[in-house]
Amino acid sequence: MSVLDDPRVFLAAERTLLAWNRTSLALMAFGFVIERFGLFLQLFKPQAVAEMQRDASYWVGILFVALGAVTSIVAVVQFRRMLGSFTVTEIPEGYAINMGVITNLIVAVLGIGLIVCLFRGPPL
Repeated sequence: MSVLDDPRVFLAAERTLLAWNRTSLALMAFGFVIERFGLFLQLFKPQAVAEMQRDASYWVGILFVALGAVTSIVAVVQFRRMLGSFTVTEIPEGYAINMGVITNLIVAVLGIGLIVCLFRGPPL
């Protein structure tokens, strides 16, 4: 891809990976808030309307959390493909190149865990 032989190219790719990490975290947090907002609506609405809105907010929230987890995984795949195109001189010597990848994968696993928790419902 690049013939610059400059480590800044790799560091820019890593910054992009971490930007996608922040995006996936924001999507998951937004999804969680939407999902829980349906519970809040049940307190102030008539029962039939509250149930319909609760179902809608539940599924929209789950979809946002899932989108965040998928975004995190796709960012890792894209970064690994980009990493394969770099030359040795573009990667700083002794640099731990997998820290961003590990972080994104942990975020994805936690997002999937959150989806499982939301499906199971509150503990009894």
